[in-house]
Amino acid sequence: MPTIRVNLSQVDAATTAANVRGHRVDIDRPEAKGGQDRGAMGGELLLASLGGCFNSNLLAAIRARDLEIDDINIAVSGELAEAPARFSAIDMVVSSAYQDRDTFEKLVKMSERACIVANTLKSAVNLRVSVG
Repeated sequence: MPTIRVNLSQVDAATTAANVRGHRVDIDRPEAKGGQDRGAMGGELLLASLGGCFNSNLLAAIRARDLEIDDINIAVSGELAEAPARFSAIDMVVSSAYQDRDTFEKLVKMSERACIVANTLKSAVNLRVSVG
């Protein structure tokens, strides 16, 4: 099986740089949490990764079917649990300019099943995906 690798290195007292195929993403905490606010927190990036992975699969499915679906928006929110710190539930609402809701809902289901991040998280958190 192929392996995906990401390299991380400390930038300063609170910031980490993630290097992914030549792309740099800074990870930090807000000032109120002792950081310098030079990047998103890891939990925020996890939610962004879920939405990005899902949308990549959705866009590929739309292209493969030569459909006219535009203006895709994805809202991802995570409900926090306290001990240990983690997401107890994640909601992802997908909306778009589509003409056929049934077709769009099928594409959303297909994209959810194809998303590496969604498949990984499903065994650890209550993940709900819906069309808005």
